[in-house]
Amino acid sequence: MGKPSDLLQGTLDLLILKTLSLEPSHGWAIAKRIEQVSHDALQITQGALYPALHRLEHQGWIRSEWRTTETGREAKFYKLTKAGRVQLEKELAQWDRLSGAVGLVLRMV
Repeated sequence: MGKPSDLLQGTLDLLILKTLSLEPSHGWAIAKRIEQVSHDALQITQGALYPALHRLEHQGWIRSEWRTTETGREAKFYKLTKAGRVQLEKELAQWDRLSGAVGLVLRMV
C-alpha cells in the first residue's frame, strides 16, 4: 500500500481550504489539526505545507496577516477568502465525484 503522502499530494489544497473554513490559523496549527482529525494518518511536512499555502495565497483563495499566537510568538495566520470558499465548494464536489467513482470500481463484482 502507498504512503499517506501519496494521497495527500493530490488533496492537500482541499484539506487546507477545509481546515481554514473553520477558523483562521497559522501553518503549524493547520498541519496539527489535519493530523489530529485524521488520527495521525495524514502527516503534513513543512516542505509540503508552506509551498501549498503560498500557492493558495497567490491564487487569492487565502490571505495572511501576522498575529501573535497563543504562546506569544509572531506567526503568519491564514484566512479563507470569499473566492476560497467558492473554490472549496468546487473541490468538495470534485472530491465527492472522484471518491464515488473509485468506490464504484472497488465494489465491482
